[in-house]
Amino acid sequence: MPRRRSRTEVWDAAHQTAERLHDQDEKAAAVAQRERTQGTTLPLEQILDRETDTRPLKGQHVTQLAESIAVLGLIEPLVVDNRGRLLAGGHRKAAIASIRENNPEAYAQHFPDDLVPVRMMPFNADEDPEQALQVEISENEKRRDYTPNEVRALAERLRSAGYVDTPGRPSKEEKRLRPALEVIVGKSLRSVRRYLTEGKPVQVGQVSKKTALRQALKALEQWISLPDSEKNTPAEKQLTKKLPQLLELIEKALALK
Repeated sequence: MPRRRSRTEVWDAAHQTAERLHDQDEKAAAVAQRERTQGTTLPLEQILDRETDTRPLKGQHVTQLAESIAVLGLIEPLVVDNRGRLLAGGHRKAAIASIRENNPEAYAQHFPDDLVPVRMMPFNADEDPEQALQVEISENEKRRDYTPNEVRALAERLRSAGYVDTPGRPSKEEKRLRPALEVIVGKSLRSVRRYLTEGKPVQVGQVSKKTALRQALKALEQWISLPDSEKNTPAEKQLTKKLPQLLELIEKALALK
């Protein structure tokens, strides 16, 4: 005869079942929300501004966006409610309008038939202003997290279009690469600089002698920390024996710099 479960065991089992059902409900709700958020296009004239838009436009930002969108197209779609009213992307919309007026060839290329990519949210901003504000803040403050490879790919496309990455003060005609990427991906200039240099092959003369010695010292110290079982070949064993002398020579060379 099977053992009768205690009240505590019955309660724990019921609690676990309830948690599983709750998790399933949350996942189903998230899937339904994604499905309701439609990716589509709208004519530029049908994307309406809201009277309560909380983000004033900055002319320089619009200009920078217009220049990059003319080269790359619209990377992040505008966000609208179910009646086409703008929730997020005011600067991008103004930049698109500027391209239509000043660069009709680029506009026709990236926005054929006058259609602009949008993400349509499943609610009416007038009826739910609180949710509209939440979407605006979320979309404007939390950009998609671009990978270093994506940033480098965008940089190459901008370079092909004449953007430069040179030191010093730019001339009036020059289009600077890193500020343009900062606007596009929503990262600081420091992050953009790091993304552009990660994975970049080092050319002769780019690294000082002191830096090269420090890099060699760090690599050899990592080699020492490897277990002996991983140093199998005669050459590897010989290198391990000579490492203390090599490390000492590198440290002496660094001390003289």
